[in-house]
Amino acid sequence: MRVLTWNLWWRFGPWRERRKAITTVLRELRPDIVGLQEVWAAGGENLARHLAEELGMHWVWAASDQPEKWRKRLGDPTVDIGVAVLSRRPVVEHEVVRLPAPEDLDDGRLALYALVDAPGHRVPFFTVHLTSALHASAVRREQVGVVAEFVAAHRGGTDFPPVVTGDFNAWPDSDEIRLLGGYKTAPAVPGQVLLDAWEYADPQAPSATWNRANPHVAAAFDPNVRVDYVHVGPPGPGGIGRVVAVRRAGDAPVDGVWPSDHAAVVVDLATEPPGEPSGTPSGEPSGTSSGKPSGTPSEEASHDR
Repeated sequence: MRVLTWNLWWRFGPWRERRKAITTVLRELRPDIVGLQEVWAAGGENLARHLAEELGMHWVWAASDQPEKWRKRLGDPTVDIGVAVLSRRPVVEHEVVRLPAPEDLDDGRLALYALVDAPGHRVPFFTVHLTSALHASAVRREQVGVVAEFVAAHRGGTDFPPVVTGDFNAWPDSDEIRLLGGYKTAPAVPGQVLLDAWEYADPQAPSATWNRANPHVAAAFDPNVRVDYVHVGPPGPGGIGRVVAVRRAGDAPVDGVWPSDHAAVVVDLATEPPGEPSGTPSGEPSGTSSGKPSGTPSEEASHDR
């Protein structure tokens, strides 16, 4: 099973051309489940729905309840921002949680949960977008605590480990990433461990998902760093959910257009014990559907980084 996380840089830059490039990358990768951040909706259009329809996938999304700071930067008061999950298999339940932040940094960051009805085992899947301010590690630690509790509340009922994706806006050795993992420091939820899939990558593989080779990043003068993650709980019975492969993607122009300011992270997870076929990636698309998470603030169910 192939999972992916990608921050899509909202409607910044040449967004129409970027939408085509994003679609091309996802079509070539054929992921089974995708966690997306900085997803836009405006004028009856929704980027998650567009991608789902193009790729033959199901989709759910959650909109920020504080889009004003984003809109001010874009200069357009009509565009919403949020997070989304795309899936080749039906999403049988979903929920959103608002992430805490002080007023000066609060721009409506969210975590979205989707339970995917994958063959053999349902998959508890999450996508997250944390506060981006460089100095806001303490805020991200608080947000990670909420995410960890959110995962703990929805990880049960299946042998498949939880999969937590997102733009965490944090260095791999940061307090907040260590707290989420729970194996380099005390976990945010007692006993809950979420392994950073990149630890299974080739040590020589390029890892920075925020990379100055991308001109949209170079303009910000930031250092190269990996801020986008896929975390997976320890494997289930027979090793299901174990990391088979991990790499960066969406890290080059498509027909001269950079798809986003972030690169994606792609992870292949085993769905069967060793020696048995795992079906990675999935076969034919399962059709499309659309919907919005219920509850507050997801009645509508994100880029500085």
